[in-house]
Amino acid sequence: NLKNQLLTDHGHNPLMKKVFDVYLCFLQKNQSETALKNVFIALRALIFKFPSTFYEGRADMCSALCYEILKYCNSKLSSIRTEASQLLYFLMRNNFDYTGKKSFVRTHLQVIISVSQLIADVVGIGGTRFQQSLSIINNCANNDRIIKHTTFPSDVKDLTKRIRTVLMATAQMKEHENDPEMLVDLQYSLAKSYASTPELRKTWLDSMARIHVKNGDLSEAAMCYVHVAALVAEYLTRKGMVLKSYLNYNEK
Repeated sequence: NLKNQLLTDHGHNPLMKKVFDVYLCFLQKNQSETALKNVFIALRALIFKFPSTFYEGRADMCSALCYEILKYCNSKLSSIRTEASQLLYFLMRNNFDYTGKKSFVRTHLQVIISVSQLIADVVGIGGTRFQQSLSIINNCANNDRIIKHTTFPSDVKDLTKRIRTVLMATAQMKEHENDPEMLVDLQYSLAKSYASTPELRKTWLDSMARIHVKNGDLSEAAMCYVHVAALVAEYLTRKGMVLKSYLNYNEK
């Protein structure tokens, strides 16, 4: 039936992609307040019925959804900010349930990445409106009695804290954009804060390297890339994905 077709390959199939793109289109186009609220309700149903689409396999759909929802967390309308914040919380909470109440790593990572992208794309992100949305998400976690005795509330608090760190560091980078040494120090501090998140740590180390290359500091840039290589190697080893060529080399 249709539902089974949509669930093929954990929801990563052409049919689900078309359905998801329709939902995404509604978020990307200007809508009335009433229409948006109905779109948010429809998205809740989609996430609930097809969780593997967002929490298994490729992260592209989860990433795109986080990005669009976060934009509405910066809306001028308080009602839309509240609805968007609650939808984002639902996405995280559903992710937590999907893993057997162990974690919501997929959504956690995609939210941070989306915030980093939004900083460059949306004027005023990180202001009072956005901060209020982060508070709403925290309050949802603190008032959710079902998961009160799990790690979820503290994990949500950690996520919003990390978002605020990114926003604060980015604001400082903007202030010191003409001071290369201070800019690199800020980049390094941000990279260190993501020691437990290889993808994001790599992102900021790559950014540091580009700044060094721009300033002609090639040795420092090389050290950044060596650090990235070590990070990737460590990550692959922990995942049990050591390259066959490496194993073959050691057997010789």
